[in-house]
Amino acid sequence: MYAIVEIQGQQFRAEAGKFLYVHYLGDERKEGETIEFDRVLLVDANGAVKVGAPTVEGAKIVCEVKVRRRTAVSRKANDSVLRFLAVNSPRQATLSNVSAAQCITPVSM
Repeated sequence: MYAIVEIQGQQFRAEAGKFLYVHYLGDERKEGETIEFDRVLLVDANGAVKVGAPTVEGAKIVCEVKVRRRTAVSRKANDSVLRFLAVNSPRQATLSNVSAAQCITPVSM
């Protein structure tokens, strides 16, 4: 059984016992707190599919907030963004790699 749920404008596939890594939900969310998402777009219960218009009536996903952390934006850990610092002299110009990171909130079903 799985469901497609909309969280902060993005769609995620939610399954029981799995983790979701969603965008930062704010400082008021603490570790161990339960959170409900009611924007369920699709529910598949062993082949019986219910599609909402726009959401499935009465369906909700209940999750537990895990430790919030920063992670790389890209899926590969070694990907980085090139930053070029331009100055007047070519000898003074520098080129460096900067890792892009964002805060995420892992939740478990």
